[in-house]
Amino acid sequence: MREILMTRPLINRQYSVCARHIDRHHTRLIFEPTFEAAAVAYVEDFHPPSADAQMTILVRDVESGHEHCFRIDLETGQANACG
Repeated sequence: MREILMTRPLINRQYSVCARHIDRHHTRLIFEPTFEAAAVAYVEDFHPPSADAQMTILVRDVESGHEHCFRIDLETGQANACG
């Protein structure tokens, strides 16, 4: 008997996102399915001009309070966890 795997569609969650080097008043609420997607969306849509090739982005899940940090390469769009 074949097993049928059911996958759940990703559901957008509400994230509070800001760049580490910018004041908190630049925080945005973003709806995306993952922490990483929220970080990339912030950089694509809201980031102010930066002379650096990378930005450090803090992403907090509004419902759970969990927070993740990402370094985004502004040239490639690649996101890596801070560490």
